[in-house]
Amino acid sequence: MTRFTIHDLAATIDARATASGDVSYTRKLLDKGPAHCAKKFGEEAVETVIAAVEGDKNALVAESADVIYHLLVLLKSRGLALADVEAALAQRTGMSGLEEKAARKRQ
Repeated sequence: MTRFTIHDLAATIDARATASGDVSYTRKLLDKGPAHCAKKFGEEAVETVIAAVEGDKNALVAESADVIYHLLVLLKSRGLALADVEAALAQRTGMSGLEEKAARKRQ
């Protein structure tokens, strides 16, 4: 059995984005525009925080999956891809998180 990855999810979103909004929730979200996609992402992020604060592990896992899905849809709505985020993360791996944050403040 192969493992499902975030890349698999990104590919599924790409495929479903080409379908009709009548059969694809992804397409329906994209048709409503980036602002709507951002709002949905924010709602899921808040639900994830609530699950974490409440210590509900099952809800935290489920809401985290929703956050990742909606983040990828939001990126797509703005013409960005997972690879763009990965590139930004790769640039940060050469220094500690504290160094990276300090460097951002100087910019």
